[in-house]
Amino acid sequence: MRGLSVAIAAIVLGLGVSGPASADPPRPAPTGLPPGWSFGEGALTWTSERIIPPGDAAVEFWSGERLLGRARGGPDLRTFVLSGGVSGRLTDLRVRIGGKRVDAAAPSGARTAGTPSAVPEQPAHPTDPGIPGPYATTTGEYTLPGIRLSTYPEPVEMQGVVVAPKGAPGKRPLALFLHGRHWTCFIEGDDDTIIMDWPCWGESEPVPSHRGYLQAQRLLASQGYVTVSISANGINGQDDADTDGGARARSALIRTHLAHWADWSGSGRNRAPAAVKAAPRADLDRVFLMGHSRGGEGVNRAALDSLDPPAAGQDGYRGRVRWTIRGLFLVGPTIFGHNPQPDVPSATILPGCDGDVADLQGQMYVDATRGVSAGRALHSALYMVGANHNYFNTEWTPGQAVAPAFDDVYAEDDPLCTAGLSPARLSPQQQQTAGATYIATAARLFVAGDDRARPLLDGTGVRAPSAGPARVPAHAIGANRGAAIIPDTDLTLRGARLCEQVPADPEQACGDIDRYAQGSPHFVPFWEPEPGRYAIQLDRAATIQPATPMAVAGAEALAMRLIVPPNAPATTFTVAVTDDRGRRTGLGTATVTGLPGSDGTMSYWAQEVRLRLPAHVRTIAGLEIVAEGDRPAWLIDAWGWRPGTPAPRPADLDRIDVGTLAVDENDEASTTYTVPVRIDGDRPARIRLFLTDARTYETRNWVADIVPGTTSITVPVAVAGNTTYGGDRRYVLSAKAVHGAVVGDHGGGVLVHDDESIPEVTITPAVTAAEGTPLTWTINLSAPADEYLYLRFLAWPSATGPELSSTDVDPAWFTENSGEDPEPSRPLSGTALRLYVPIEPGTTTLELTVPTVTDTTVEGPEHLRLLPLLDLPDTWWPIELPMVDGTVTG
Repeated sequence: MRGLSVAIAAIVLGLGVSGPASADPPRPAPTGLPPGWSFGEGALTWTSERIIPPGDAAVEFWSGERLLGRARGGPDLRTFVLSGGVSGRLTDLRVRIGGKRVDAAAPSGARTAGTPSAVPEQPAHPTDPGIPGPYATTTGEYTLPGIRLSTYPEPVEMQGVVVAPKGAPGKRPLALFLHGRHWTCFIEGDDDTIIMDWPCWGESEPVPSHRGYLQAQRLLASQGYVTVSISANGINGQDDADTDGGARARSALIRTHLAHWADWSGSGRNRAPAAVKAAPRADLDRVFLMGHSRGGEGVNRAALDSLDPPAAGQDGYRGRVRWTIRGLFLVGPTIFGHNPQPDVPSATILPGCDGDVADLQGQMYVDATRGVSAGRALHSALYMVGANHNYFNTEWTPGQAVAPAFDDVYAEDDPLCTAGLSPARLSPQQQQTAGATYIATAARLFVAGDDRARPLLDGTGVRAPSAGPARVPAHAIGANRGAAIIPDTDLTLRGARLCEQVPADPEQACGDIDRYAQGSPHFVPFWEPEPGRYAIQLDRAATIQPATPMAVAGAEALAMRLIVPPNAPATTFTVAVTDDRGRRTGLGTATVTGLPGSDGTMSYWAQEVRLRLPAHVRTIAGLEIVAEGDRPAWLIDAWGWRPGTPAPRPADLDRIDVGTLAVDENDEASTTYTVPVRIDGDRPARIRLFLTDARTYETRNWVADIVPGTTSITVPVAVAGNTTYGGDRRYVLSAKAVHGAVVGDHGGGVLVHDDESIPEVTITPAVTAAEGTPLTWTINLSAPADEYLYLRFLAWPSATGPELSSTDVDPAWFTENSGEDPEPSRPLSGTALRLYVPIEPGTTTLELTVPTVTDTTVEGPEHLRLLPLLDLPDTWWPIELPMVDGTVTG
């Protein structure tokens, strides 16, 4: 089945709908697994009670706080499968999407204190990039032959909608838009069908997601930009198997379009499509990229791959770089690799009511650039209160889209985010207008170099009048900032505590901030735990001393990023600094009001405050922060700030790519393999590596220093060989930049194929028991395994006589293993009975029992026939074993 007919209203309300058997709501699971979970065909499967439409955030399976992997969605939009099987005991299973638990066992979470607060209105900024420019616009579309990307079996479309100014002189800057991950196909006139496949089949046609940003395109075109919004349905329909979520493929698609535009703006103008010829020639030295959701990660990767190209064999684009990317604008983006390009300026919208990328991981496009490069590029985060994920794209918005669309805020009673309930929730038109305004703001600053637009992005605390009622507080790092306080272990603290953003020990966490419920975008993990990421938890009066005095000469203000709890009333902070001569200077007070928050939002977000630095303060040897009241607060960092936007000068950074090595296991006691980690560059750099044994989930991490001239990093993986079967074994290596490097392919490792034979499993073919006593089968393995194996038993119609019924077995046992009530009485083969037997490593003998009960009815022998299926680690398909029978005598 490739597409599923579903009621779109059921998606909006989060309800289940009828469908094929595979789409039925989950029943209570067999012994050992929570409701909705099953283990079969060598894979772990979760079936949701409600439809979960394709989105941009990854669907992650967790065992407690250990990530098992990212699951692939099925065509029924309810079933998610962790391919390749899993290793080890499965306990405390959870499903998270965008950091939020979505499985049936998800806790409701503690209520966020207070009712959603109102964000104070900021003063209007005299520069308003949301005002249309002087040019009329023209719109057209082009389609080119599809291209092959990644390992996708089907070509990806080359299609774009062009909006350009009429009569604009000379070459014009080029703005390219890329949408995110959405369903790919629909059937015109059928509002009940959504399809996630490629290419579209039958009478279905592609969802025109690339036409969803026409308002922003027209605004930019009126201001003199040539704009193109490109389609990526072919990636969306095939990126499930990509470990990077399709980032590499999206980058290659973007760069292929840019290469065509470079041709069309030069000697290849006569070969340009009509829509391009109707536009002015594009200036490829002034390129601006906008990406929504996974499109945001795609444009970031395109910027990274343009400045530091990947090796030819790793890339779907094989041409020269003939463009310069001046800036990025990211809307609700993913960043699975925590690998931002630090030297290309960026601005990121974090939608306060995002129901897809709910953890607001796009914050890492700011925070994860800190210290990586020279820090000249501005990186801004814009927290848009009341905005959801989908409505920035009109083709994802009900009432505007030609295909089925929905509100990604599922909750019907969220006091902040439910449409029609909360006055803070933006309408689609308000959200789209605010988005277009800030897109134009970033273009004006990054491409046109108009510094008058900077205060709308850099935390100055002003608003763009064209953004209407949208409240969009901002903060930033980079540009004309110099570090004053960066939380780290070399600080001396009094009245404050250094806390870990992604701790191994909960005692070291940053207070009561939950990373997954009512949490902080600043604490989104790359890996768990993740050393080296800190914040400062402030008590009422805190003193912070850096290891050496920090130079702030020339700075006009001290800029601090401070978190207060959501919905907290205005909190006043009194601030003073001490210089390297011991001279104390009071800077005055700053006030921070908690952002509006609810159970469904990530509202522990740092707001920027600035206090004037007198000219005589040239160093900071100590920072004092006294908070009013007893509410908690956290300092993310502090900077010496002065106005202006220096021209970015991309540093010569090393590029790191992690590969995968596949080997066959041998019988040696230990064999050491080396993970392929490629380095391109000749500068000193530092990265953090995480190596995880996917069987034990044990992770070790360390910082690797790269010496100039090094072309690879030696990451040895010792693999113990043996003569017992245990399935394939995986060792996952992930890399994250610390300083002097960018990371392209962030994940890889070693895959060890088991070379031993699968143990032969034999089960007693037939057993007999008296009514009221258990049927017991003995299971024998010809040899022990060194990994968990699983047996499933399916009830089958009896061929020898009357069948054992649902009321002939223990009722609690029956319900636990079927999810059904034993009444009315019916043959077990007509129920959902599924028996699961885990085979622990080292075990060669075990039993399966079926408890029967007595009744007052005089009966003859009753029979139970079972089909055993053996599930193996790291395989999709089970081994079918001979049928076994049981007979109960009255």
